[in-house]
Amino acid sequence: MSELKVDTRLWSSKARNLSPYMPGEQPQHDDLCKLNTNENPFPPSPKVGEAITKVLVQQAADLRLYPAPESDDLRGALAALYDLDINQVFVGNGSDEVLALVFASFFLKERPVLAPDISYSFYPVYANTFGIELVQIPLETDFSVNPDAYRQPCSGIIIANPNAPTGLLLSLADIRKLAGEHSNSVIVIDEAYIDFAQKAEGSADVALSAISLINEFDNLLVTQTFSKSRSLAGLRVGMAFGNASLIEALTRMKNSFNSYPLDKLAQAGATASVLDVEYFEQTRQQVIDLRTALTTELIALGYDVLPSHANFVFARPHDGAASQVAEILREQGIIVRHFDKPRINEYLRITIGTAAQNKRLIEALKALQAVADVEVINT
Repeated sequence: MSELKVDTRLWSSKARNLSPYMPGEQPQHDDLCKLNTNENPFPPSPKVGEAITKVLVQQAADLRLYPAPESDDLRGALAALYDLDINQVFVGNGSDEVLALVFASFFLKERPVLAPDISYSFYPVYANTFGIELVQIPLETDFSVNPDAYRQPCSGIIIANPNAPTGLLLSLADIRKLAGEHSNSVIVIDEAYIDFAQKAEGSADVALSAISLINEFDNLLVTQTFSKSRSLAGLRVGMAFGNASLIEALTRMKNSFNSYPLDKLAQAGATASVLDVEYFEQTRQQVIDLRTALTTELIALGYDVLPSHANFVFARPHDGAASQVAEILREQGIIVRHFDKPRINEYLRITIGTAAQNKRLIEALKALQAVADVEVINT
């Protein structure tokens, strides 16, 4: 196939100057061990397929009709799950769309938005797309978020919690502090991975999700996704929780772009996933247990591993040669994520796979270490 020659003469200046988000690669390999994009190693609830099949088989004629524009059944199920009113719940086409609407709804102001310097790399893309000034606040040397570093005028603050790619968790006490100190700014807590978090021993928090705080702070908005803990990355469903005024702003912005972001299949499948609490709890705990086991194995190999609350670990080889390790693993069909950026270029982000996938990874790393040990002896 010949290389595409792009003619930008008809493009807007905005389109010319965009720096799009680069998702994790989706390589083709006959025996791929894919541990680079934080997908869930387990399939979604069987009830998801049943719900979608019902739409396709029993309600196929209804596909000629537009879906429910506000996804009321799904929002109702989420409201019941978190003991909220339905007008405190918003859903969209994946959390990326929800986050884009968040930037457009709350951060298009004269003051900048604040975010950690090491976090979800889509935040700078949104800011650039909408012409929003983004001030990145450096993480501490241990990669933690220091809420005291955010004491400056801003239109809002957005923090991934647990953070990506570190997997570290910000306490509810710190989130409460941010929301209280910035009462005239929107505080967005992006909880893509919160379902994999665990309370620290002796923690005073009665919950882990900041959803528990939204009735206390009218400026707090919490976003989540079905892509991680509910194994529905392919269905594209995201949500936000906050007071009714924040949700109304998101709804107005959504309806100014796309009144029907979720099709009938996505609504039916996502609703079924919410209702199958037993399956969700079972697979969520399995991922947590696999994460614990993988962390132990990596530490035994000499890796420094941050205490993860996500479905991935952030690990540094003892010599910091993360790039080389990633390339050697790639040659064996094992794909992990390496970020060639300051402060984190010696780390690998490794998605938690199945027990078999994790075993394959560890065996490859053990073989790599054995070769390195032989080379040291020979020198």
